[in-house]
Amino acid sequence: MAKEKQNPNYKVIAENRRARFDYAIEDDLECGIILEGSEVKSLRVGGANIAESYAAVEDGELWLVNSYIAPYAQAKTFRHEERRRRKLLVKRKDLANLWNATQRKGMTLVPLVMYFNHKGLAKIKIGIAKGKKLHDKRETEAKRDWGRQKQRLLKDNR
Repeated sequence: MAKEKQNPNYKVIAENRRARFDYAIEDDLECGIILEGSEVKSLRVGGANIAESYAAVEDGELWLVNSYIAPYAQAKTFRHEERRRRKLLVKRKDLANLWNATQRKGMTLVPLVMYFNHKGLAKIKIGIAKGKKLHDKRETEAKRDWGRQKQRLLKDNR
């Protein structure tokens, strides 16, 4: 991770912070995205949101649904749709595993982070997740609060 931050091409575009709170992430997978030119330019500026989006396996293909990429102001003729479905690129074996997880095991595919990798290519990290119940969310919040309290106590005792 430290090596990626030193690389000038690595840049986080959008992050889904609520995903780890709302879902128990069991596994994650890096995917490529098929984008149009104006979408890539807009991502380089930083106009994206994946908080309300999800991924779905349909007809043997993986799609990112309801993700937002802001319109690029300088694109006059070749504009893109902000909330269009975008095709994700994964290996066939990974696609079979994702289909198996969603159809048979009842899991959900949640986008965790969208970024440019060290080569400057747009990637998205998809989490294979199971939805948390309300009591699970409360338990996670209690653990996080206890961790903070413990750090404060350790800091004050020094």
